[in-house]
Amino acid sequence: MSTPKARKGRRFRPYYLVLIALFAVVFTWAAIAPFDRGAWMLENALVVVFVPIFLIAGRYFRLSDVSYGLLTLFTVLHVVGSHYTYAEVPFGFVLQDWLGADRNMYDRLVHFSFGLLLALPVRECFIVLSDLRGFWSYYLPLDLTLSFSAVYEILEWAAVQIANPGAGLAFLGTQGDEWDTQKDMALAGSGALIAMVLAALFLRSYRSRSQGVAAAKTVASPPGS
Repeated sequence: MSTPKARKGRRFRPYYLVLIALFAVVFTWAAIAPFDRGAWMLENALVVVFVPIFLIAGRYFRLSDVSYGLLTLFTVLHVVGSHYTYAEVPFGFVLQDWLGADRNMYDRLVHFSFGLLLALPVRECFIVLSDLRGFWSYYLPLDLTLSFSAVYEILEWAAVQIANPGAGLAFLGTQGDEWDTQKDMALAGSGALIAMVLAALFLRSYRSRSQGVAAAKTVASPPGS
């Protein structure tokens, strides 16, 4: 796995071009006859702003391949939801049946994925920008993910105040649950917590293996041999 680095401007490798192409195909599909055009525009306002920023920044500020894959996966999940509106995504009804829920569960999946898939890229940004290490390199991504989740819920509320009621309600996707906002944030936080625990365990295992290999090489080739 490549490590995040700040680099001078350079061309994208084929891996990045594949991710960009995948997103472009899904976004184009989602833009063609969405179920609710107003809700689609609200859902993708931030996508239209941030995707170009990531593309430009990616020429100078590179994260790991894994992080870019996670970012693309989350964006694709979100764009698919915007096409149907979150309350009407077909796979959400499948999840509803599996879980015995009384609502479409796609929005719950995406909020959980927000934390699970974005916490690692956020951690890498902290490492590159502030050389963060140790406990804080795991806690701050969790904290920031929860903050982003709360900000997004506030933006949803603001959108309802500004947009027409139909588009606003489709954008919110509460499906009659008065605790929808709190549950969404809790899922995002849970996803981020799981991601950081898995990252810590992986790095601990990787370092242990690396130290074991180094020790084995030292025994096999002692100094002065």
